[in-house]
Amino acid sequence: MLEKLLETVCGTSRDGSKIEKKKKKKKKKIKGTVVLKKKNVMDCTDVCASILDRTYEIFGKAVSFHLISSTHGDPANGGRGKLGKAAYLEKWVSKITSLSAEFNITFHWDIETLGIPGALIVKNHHYSQFYLKTVELHDVPQHGTLHFVCNSWVYPMRLYEYNRLFFTNKTYLPGDTPEPLRLHREEELIYLRGTGSGMLKPWDRVYDYAYYNDLGSPEKGIDYSRPVLGGSKEYPYPRRGRTGRPPNEKDPNSETRLPLLSLNVYVPKDEKFSQVKFSDFIGDALKSLGQVLIPEIKSLFDKTFNEFDTFQDVLNLYEGGIKLPDGVSLHKIRKRIPWELLKELLHSDGERFLKFPMPDVIKEDRTAWRTDEEFGREMLAGVNPVNIRHLEEFPPTSKLDPQVYGNQHSTMTREHIEKHMQGLTVEHALASNRLFILDHHDAMMTYLRRINTTATKTYATRTLLLLQENGTLKPIAIELSLPHENGDKHGAVSQVFTPCQTGVEGSIWQLAKAYAAVNDSGYHQLISHWLNTHAVIEPFIIATNRQLSVLHPIYKILKPHFRDTMHINALARQILINAGGVVEATVFPARYAMEMSSAVYKNWNFTEQGLPEDLLKRGMAIKDSTKPHGLRLLIDDYPYAVDGLDIWSAIEAWVDKYCRLYYPSNETIQADSELQSWWTEIREVGHADIKNEPWWPKLHTQQELIKTCSTIIWISSALHAAVNFGQYPYAGYLPNRPTVSRRLMPKPGTREFTELESNPDSAFLKTITAQFQTLLGVSLIEILSRHSTDEIYLGQRDDPEWTDDDRAREAFREFSCALMEIEKRILERNNGRRLRNRWGPVQLPYTLLYPNTSDESKEGGLGVRGIPNSITI
Repeated sequence: MLEKLLETVCGTSRDGSKIEKKKKKKKKKIKGTVVLKKKNVMDCTDVCASILDRTYEIFGKAVSFHLISSTHGDPANGGRGKLGKAAYLEKWVSKITSLSAEFNITFHWDIETLGIPGALIVKNHHYSQFYLKTVELHDVPQHGTLHFVCNSWVYPMRLYEYNRLFFTNKTYLPGDTPEPLRLHREEELIYLRGTGSGMLKPWDRVYDYAYYNDLGSPEKGIDYSRPVLGGSKEYPYPRRGRTGRPPNEKDPNSETRLPLLSLNVYVPKDEKFSQVKFSDFIGDALKSLGQVLIPEIKSLFDKTFNEFDTFQDVLNLYEGGIKLPDGVSLHKIRKRIPWELLKELLHSDGERFLKFPMPDVIKEDRTAWRTDEEFGREMLAGVNPVNIRHLEEFPPTSKLDPQVYGNQHSTMTREHIEKHMQGLTVEHALASNRLFILDHHDAMMTYLRRINTTATKTYATRTLLLLQENGTLKPIAIELSLPHENGDKHGAVSQVFTPCQTGVEGSIWQLAKAYAAVNDSGYHQLISHWLNTHAVIEPFIIATNRQLSVLHPIYKILKPHFRDTMHINALARQILINAGGVVEATVFPARYAMEMSSAVYKNWNFTEQGLPEDLLKRGMAIKDSTKPHGLRLLIDDYPYAVDGLDIWSAIEAWVDKYCRLYYPSNETIQADSELQSWWTEIREVGHADIKNEPWWPKLHTQQELIKTCSTIIWISSALHAAVNFGQYPYAGYLPNRPTVSRRLMPKPGTREFTELESNPDSAFLKTITAQFQTLLGVSLIEILSRHSTDEIYLGQRDDPEWTDDDRAREAFREFSCALMEIEKRILERNNGRRLRNRWGPVQLPYTLLYPNTSDESKEGGLGVRGIPNSITI
């Protein structure tokens, strides 16, 4: 009894020793680290904003952070998590920082009464905004380190009607969300959806939909008026991000446009380019402007204004200029330049200042591009390797309605082609899968009559190719077709041209290939590139941010593949695809360019966008369970397909492992309210004009979810890389891939035919893209073909703490390792040059689908390798 009394009253035992308390004092402070970027202008600190923020800080208007409990609800606040006391960034006034800054912070937080933090509120009482990157809480009792991956601009509180809230990097399906966080999760999505009305401001975080009604400027007259794309049966189109700008006074169905050179188009601030990316973009544009102006000024004193007289005139665009220091010397100079904008003007990839870089297609051999083998190879390994298909019947047929367009079937005959088929008959070639076609006839014919009323004079083309014993493709006939002069119902008027290497017939064959290349260049830019990657993916981005919480597993896997896409699309609408924009000025459909892409969208099918389905649809592969990826390619040496199937399989394996972590059964997919709302909105709003198509997956099964996510990632990463980053290497030399033809095939007895006989090079150059269009077009594709210095490649993440789920991180590590193994395989395929289509006569190895996962250099620049995570340019 005495012993117990001593212990209770004195805290000592009978021998006088102290008794250790059984209940230790609970820790009531949590230390943290906040990483943010301050407001800046073109990579340099905004001095005015910095002074004002420090002044606000001195007068008590600071940046505060409040933790929110994920385990303890507050009945007085609707059951939302209990709110902690305000904590403030330490030493804001005294700390002199560059763009990125790290601050300490201390939270007063009692784990016993408040539980584990699951979210935080940030209140910015400063004058200007900042970019909040991460918040890390150290030594959280019962948990360890807690990570908040924010990556968001936080504007001053006076501009918001709600609190800025961020969750930890945990992952929850909607039904598994801790109850104290449930309302916060739902409310955050409501804020992101907006009200659907009003002009959106820079600080708004609203994701909403609109038609493509901002391309025309009807107030300038009929030449600048363009139809609204989307919302009609005549002009269906994917939706874009809404800006809320007021209607045009001349045409209320159109949205008013910003001044042409304004780049301040609304997209949610977190979707805009980083400072580094924006500096790269402006730097490239300024550099290209100089490259355009100098030759144009020189041409004012040329006897043939706006014409290239010889191929040497074209080569002069790339040769000469100011030679910059090479290698180590230039690298040292760039490291000492503080602004990314000026660094970008001093590229370290060996090019000359104020001259276009030498395109890869003519680096090793100035004339190899003109060979028939290279012409065919680029359909398998060039910038547009996604349109060639297996020929199943001869002669080729049309799918156009004969009641409207008459007979549009091909006029090719066996007499045209068999003399070029190395002894094969048409029947044998068809039976042995040796005939292939690049067929742009139907897509072009419906618009060709209108297109040829502009400065463009061109044809709808079909190109027939024979697969040779050495694995290369040989063009054996090109059909050039025009609408009948008496009307569409009378069908097409066609000519068929076959190979010849000498004399005027050889020059005619070179022109026929040029007309086919013009068709392919236009189709590539408007359909393969713009429509099938940029435009179709934007509704997925909008729906993901409106319907999937940042806590959602599908949000976490898809978000990296949406970076910068809304911003580059908005800039494209402003200066590239608008009425009178660069695309209309440089690509042959001219003012009908976007209308034509709308017509093609009518046949777009999401389930055919994954590579295996695409290859099967085009007849370039057949199912074969004994072959890798379950497919047998009809052309073994098809570099885009061979490398692409490796990439596709790696993506699908990663998505499969990831999705099964959170969806162990089909029932969990069907019960996920956010996921089902997301998919419904994509179909019924984002792609509303084709919402009733029967091919849309229902998204009720694991396999449907895995295939859907894999397809989205494929489009955003590998598909875009394949059709984008080869533009300058192949088309930077415009004679190889002209974008415009200005006159039709010369007829015997005409002045043009006489010139073709006497000076075929001059006749060729007068037929294809003119000088100013060439300079403008080459400048554009040089910018589009550059990798940014902040590029994040497939298999990389911008933050290692993107999730706290070790299982997901391990699956992603395996994905990265798989991609690095693919890199080795691609290099091995290119070694030895045994596979002729991987190099071709121009000696340009195929590396457009080299993932570049292993590259952490952040060099950027022109290059023919690297798959960015997203459509960033």
